[in-house]
Formats: sequence, structure tokens, C-alpha cells
Amino acid sequence: MAGERLTREFFARTVHEVAPELIGATLLVDGVGGTIVEVEAYDQDDPASHGFRGLTARTASMFGPPGHAYVYRSYGVHWCLNLVCAEEGRSEAALVRALEPTAGLDAMRERRGLEAQRSLCSGPGKLCQALGITRALDGLPLDEPPFELRAREVEPALAVGRRIGITRAVEQPWRHGLAGSPFLSRRF
Repeated sequence: MAGERLTREFFARTVHEVAPELIGATLLVDGVGGTIVEVEAYDQDDPASHGFRGLTARTASMFGPPGHAYVYRSYGVHWCLNLVCAEEGRSEAALVRALEPTAGLDAMRERRGLEAQRSLCSGPGKLCQALGITRALDGLPLDEPPFELRAREVEPALAVGRRIGITRAVEQPWRHGLAGSPFLSRRF
């Protein structure tokens, strides 16, 4: 059972504080989603971050306010969902990389065109497709519909490692996950 609703105030801290606390939280979009099992942190001083070079039309949502969605297209193919953190004007966000699907499985299977529960949300593009996330959700508050985010109720066993699919600042241990989860995008 999910805990209390996460409000914008929860996200009004550095992404490095927020990201590990997202593991085990529940993310739903129009009632479809599950338990967050993997995230990556990106901050304004990080050369791998979209906000590193400054504010653009594409990255405006990443600069706040906190507690909003930053949705972008990766490699022109997949949508990716980031949860904006820190104070307004500073670009920090947690990329949601993987979920354990628990709600709306039929909708996810239809959107993804497959049956295997383990593969529905085991990557940022996969989970956006499964949850129906597109650029239309960019900039929307995370504590209002269609989003619902609920705090974890127990402290999970965390895994920490290097981020995936980037070429800059690869040495940073800013990938957080649920240790041993079969729903991760890649093992730690």
C-alpha cells in the first residue's frame, strides 16, 4: 500500500536528497503505474544534464518550479520522464528509469504490445510508453492529476551506481535502485 502523497515541497530539495527517497515510492499516471525501482540524478553543474548549458525552450521545465514534470524525447524516439527538484531557476531532476508495474497492467500491455510484466517498464522509454507519457505532460505539477505520487512506506535496500547511456560525468554514482529488483533497466 502506498504512503502519503508527495507534494511539491518534497521536491524542493537537491536532487541528490530526493532521488534515493524516490525508490519504493508509487508513481501513477491516470491510475496506471507502479513502484519506482530505479532513478538517476542530474543537476545543473553536471555536464551530462540537459540544464548544464542553460535555459532553453526545450529545458524550461527542468528549471522549475520543483514538483513538476520535465518530459523530453530521447534520441528522437522515446519519451523520458524527469521529476524536477531544487529551487526554481536551478535545473535539477530525477530521471525515472524503471518501475515495477502494479496498476493498470492491461493498459500497459496494450500500449507496449507485449505480455511480460518484467519488460513493461524496465527502461525510461518503455515506462513512458506503458504509462502513456508524452510531451503533453511536460511542465505539469506532479501532485495533481494525471499524476499521483505516493511516498514509500518502508525503507528499501538501495543499490547505487553509475548512470547509464551517457558519455559525460559517467563516474558519478547518481543512479539509485531497489537492490535485487527484477524490474531494473539494468543490474547494478
